Order: sequence, then C-alpha cells, then structure tokens
Amino acid sequence: MDIRKPNDFELKKVLSLSPQAVFDGTLGEVEPTKEKIDQLVKPLLEKGSYYLIATKKDKLMGWILIGASKDQFTDMTNGFIYELFVIEEFRGNGISKMLMGAGIDHLKQDGYLEIRLSAFAGNQAIKLYEKLGFSIRTVTMSLQL
Repeated sequence: MDIRKPNDFELKKVLSLSPQAVFDGTLGEVEPTKEKIDQLVKPLLEKGSYYLIATKKDKLMGWILIGASKDQFTDMTNGFIYELFVIEEFRGNGISKMLMGAGIDHLKQDGYLEIRLSAFAGNQAIKLYEKLGFSIRTVTMSLQL
C-alpha cells in the first residue's frame, strides 16, 4: 500500500466520494451535497490543507485531509485532521491507522506542535484516535428543541 498526495484525477475522485465520508463520519446525520463539500473543502485546499490517499495497485482505498486550524481562544495555529475515510470494502485492514500515522507525520514535518480533530459522539474512529494518544479537549453539546 502507498500513502501519498493525490494527482488531479485522484483528487477529483476523493472529492466525488467525500459526501459519503461526511455522511459516515456524522453517523448519517448529515447528508451533504457535492456543492456543500466544495464549499467546505475548497477553502481549506486554497489555504494549504491537503489530502493524503491510500492506494494499492492504483486503487483508491481511503484518505485523510490535513491542514491548519486556528484556536478561537488563543489564536494559536495547530495541525488539524479534517477528514479520515476508508472506502467500505477496504475497512478492517488497518488503513485508518496507517493514514492517521502518515497524517500525523506530515503535520509534524509541517511544524505543528499540536494536532486536533473533531468527531461525532459514537463514531467508531474515536477508539483509534484515543489509541494514537488523542484526548478529549472540548465537548460540544446539543439540545433538540
């Protein structure tokens, strides 16, 4: 398996599948359109965020979207993992762990001293994040009216 930045064709494929990634990551609560993904992701890419993809024999298996984020209280800039996704047929093979490792390595090389991410409560990936040393920093709560 190879983990690397995508070429233009591969980036288009990732962006076309990204609505499914958001749907899965939000446990089915958010079903974004391609236009909404473009609205969310394009500004990140324009500001220097980038994807790393996992491939085997030119077959896309998954990706991670990494970049910078500014802490709203301290104005400190941190590394941020915006998206992690493994295509369903490839799940259960440790690809998420390898993508996270590569993403963390890249963010370290980019000079960040801290890395953050957000995850929906109940998302199975939280277990992986905790195994990798991530801890809960903030909790967002919701009240349905």
